[in-house]
Amino acid sequence: MLEITHHDGLIDYDAGIRLQEHHVESILTGNGHETILLLEHLPVYTIGRLRDQSSLRDATSLPHPVHEINRGGQATYHGPGQLVGYPILNLTQRGKDLHIHLRKIEDALIFACRQFGVDADRRPGLTGVWVENRKLASIGVGVRKWISMHGFAINITQASLPPFFAITPCGIDGVSMSCLATEAGRTITVDEASQVIANELRAIFTSESPS
Repeated sequence: MLEITHHDGLIDYDAGIRLQEHHVESILTGNGHETILLLEHLPVYTIGRLRDQSSLRDATSLPHPVHEINRGGQATYHGPGQLVGYPILNLTQRGKDLHIHLRKIEDALIFACRQFGVDADRRPGLTGVWVENRKLASIGVGVRKWISMHGFAINITQASLPPFFAITPCGIDGVSMSCLATEAGRTITVDEASQVIANELRAIFTSESPS
């Protein structure tokens, strides 16, 4: 059983971590089921546990807090106008392959963007979802005993973009961050995008036959 839960309001990042950990433990103890959490965070920068954290530039001067977390990848930003998704899935039943897991998240977001008339795609050698050289979505995952955590962040409205100027997003020099509304040329709300993305995530992750 896969449940997709939409959380209202802006969620503190620590509260989001606790929510993920609760679902992970529930699956590990056999008392819970797979779920995908969809939400918006209060403004925060995050980065994986890396020796090189230069993508934060000057972390002491950033306008929002920084969290170091157990996912892959360099610095990114989460905040209002951006949809964050946390697939909490049992990868022991899904092939134990993080590469495939990442690709499936990308596929769901690409298909959803195309429903809004946005020609999103991958870029060779780079994780995430792009329109030409403009990045719409960042993806970084972690696992605990093969239960997936973290996931994706896709920029929906223009309000999500300014804080990216203070960092080097995903450690890629010169990257241009964009949002779904800009690329579609019309207003799109986070709630509107969330419904479409949820349907694509459900279609991709329920189509798998657990091994």
